[in-house]
Amino acid sequence: MNADPAVMTLIDDLCDQLERAGLSGSYLVRDLSTGEELGIEPDRPLPLASLVKVPLGLAVLENIRLGTLDSARRVQVRPGRTTTPGPTGIMRFQHVAEIAVEDALSLAVSLSDNAAADTLFELVPSPDVMNILSKWNIGSITVRESLSALTRTPAEVLSQEDTDLAHALAIEKTTEGGGHRLEQFDLDRTNVGSARGLVDMLDTVWTALSPRGSPSSRNPSSLAPWVAARMRDLMGANVHRHRLTPDFASDASRWSSKTGTQLNLRHEIGVVEHADGSVLAIAALTESRVAAATQPGAEAVMAGVARQLHDYLRSHHQRQPAGPHQ
Repeated sequence: MNADPAVMTLIDDLCDQLERAGLSGSYLVRDLSTGEELGIEPDRPLPLASLVKVPLGLAVLENIRLGTLDSARRVQVRPGRTTTPGPTGIMRFQHVAEIAVEDALSLAVSLSDNAAADTLFELVPSPDVMNILSKWNIGSITVRESLSALTRTPAEVLSQEDTDLAHALAIEKTTEGGGHRLEQFDLDRTNVGSARGLVDMLDTVWTALSPRGSPSSRNPSSLAPWVAARMRDLMGANVHRHRLTPDFASDASRWSSKTGTQLNLRHEIGVVEHADGSVLAIAALTESRVAAATQPGAEAVMAGVARQLHDYLRSHHQRQPAGPHQ
C-alpha cells in the first residue's frame, strides 16, 4: 500500500468494517483512464465461483470471432434439475433444451446459468480458455474446471435445515497454503483469481474500445473490439443486481457486472461508467466466517467497502492526480 497516512487510515477502517461483518477478502478499484488504483489485499487468490463465466465467455466470443465456433450452432444443454433456492435458467429445467451457442453464452453470463456454461466448456475447454487469456496477457486468473463442480458441495446433499453445516465445512480451512477438503475451495484444484487479476481482465475489455489518443487509451488492449463490446453488453444485462448494484447504478452512471456465489463466498466484479466520463473497474471478492446462507448485513458491508474505495479514488483523482497506489 501507499504510505499516505490518509490512505492507510481508510484501509484500516475498511478492514475493521469487514471484520465486524464476519468478512475478509480481496478488493481493487482502478481508474481506467489513469491507472490509479486502491485496494485491500488485491493479490490474494480466492476461488472464482461463477466469476469464471466471464473469462469463459471471452474465450467463446474470441472463437466465434475467429470462425472456429459458429454462434448459431445448435447445442443440447442438459437440465440441472435443481430444486434448491438460487440457481436460475436451464439449471432449473427438467428436460434437455436445444439452443444456439450465442444464446447459451447470454444465459451463462447474464443469468449465471451453470448448465449453459458447462455446455460452453465442452466447446471451449479450460486449457483453451487459459491460452486465450495468455494471448491477451491476462494473468492472476486460473481456469481449471467446469461449473459442474459447483453443484457437488455439501449444500446439494444436506437438507435446507442443515445449510449451516455446509457453510461450516466451507469456512474450515485445512492448510495455510489454501488447501481445502472441499474441491471447490482448494486453491490448487479449483478456478482461482485475485481482485487484481479480475480488474486487469475488465481493464482489457473496456480499453479495447477506447480510441487511440483518448485519455482511456493509456494502454490499449489487444482484445478485438467486437469481443469487448459483446462482453460489455452481456455484463450490462446482468440480472443479479442485489449486491453492488445499489451502490453503483444510478441515472448518472452505468453499472456492468458479474456476481459469483458459492457457500461462504460472495463476489462481484464490474465497471461503473459515470456521466462525467470517468470509468472505474471494481473487484470485490469476499469470504465469510459466519455459517449462514443469508447475510444481508454482510452483503451491505461488502458493497459499502467497495463504494468507499471508489469514492476516495475518484475524489482523490479529481483533487490531485497522482501515481497508482500499490
